[in-house]
Amino acid sequence: MNNIGLKDFWRQTYKTGSPIPVVISIQVCLFVLIYFLDLLFELKLVSQSFLQPIVQHLSLPSNFSIFLAQPWSLISSNFVYVQLLNLIFDSLWLYWVGQIFFTFLNKRQFFFVYIASWLLSSSLYVGFGTLIPPPTSLHLMGGAHPLAAVLAAIVTLVPNYELRLLLFGTVKLKIVAIVYFALEFLFFTLGNRPAAISYFAVVLFGMAFTYALRSGMDWSTLFQKKQKRPAKMKVVVGNNIPTNRKHRYDLPNQDEIDAILDKISVSGYESLTHHEKETLFRASNSGDKVDG
Repeated sequence: MNNIGLKDFWRQTYKTGSPIPVVISIQVCLFVLIYFLDLLFELKLVSQSFLQPIVQHLSLPSNFSIFLAQPWSLISSNFVYVQLLNLIFDSLWLYWVGQIFFTFLNKRQFFFVYIASWLLSSSLYVGFGTLIPPPTSLHLMGGAHPLAAVLAAIVTLVPNYELRLLLFGTVKLKIVAIVYFALEFLFFTLGNRPAAISYFAVVLFGMAFTYALRSGMDWSTLFQKKQKRPAKMKVVVGNNIPTNRKHRYDLPNQDEIDAILDKISVSGYESLTHHEKETLFRASNSGDKVDG
């Protein structure tokens, strides 16, 4: 039974194609590894602490010359956490925001927003940190910046989406997002101004992605695999016509999707009819949800 449960957990968690469980797992494993090595020092099994050197070499420096000495930090910095509450908070936020994102958009679009904002924030952080050096050496770590871009993208698409919070009842997504952005921006402004600048930029990037999407431009098509040329049409005689093939014209078109999304932004997801919810679900699973 335990083996079956483990297989089900693995399939439901990691084989869905969603990058969110993978990102969270890497963050948690790296956090555990860092503090396990630090525990060796606390137990006096090693002569020096590994905590500070490891964090410093894996997080993103605000100076370009230091960055050249550790270019891997462009990737590793997104997964580094030193505070348990910060790790839990960001992981839960990424999971919840990701679930909302996948309700309306597809995985390719999530990949684009997350990775592009990650690279954008890192570039701006190093750039502004080099042009306007902070008083002390600062490093950027954690996944708050790409998380902000994903949240900005989805809240721009469905600002009136309703969340049920334990202590506050039903709250619209745009209210939660505004409070979240304000607190995070204030935190970065007080402690790390290059990070605050890059944070503000990725929020604008997430919003711009959705505005472009509404106008018919899907930036995530950069990540789209080239489709094979369709096979030549065959003429079938008789009644043995396959009915389970999914034809492109069987999928919802862009105008229908836009109308549903507009209705959600005005009246919320619960206002959709059963047919509209089914249409949105089919579009999200087609891989071509907003490509037209």
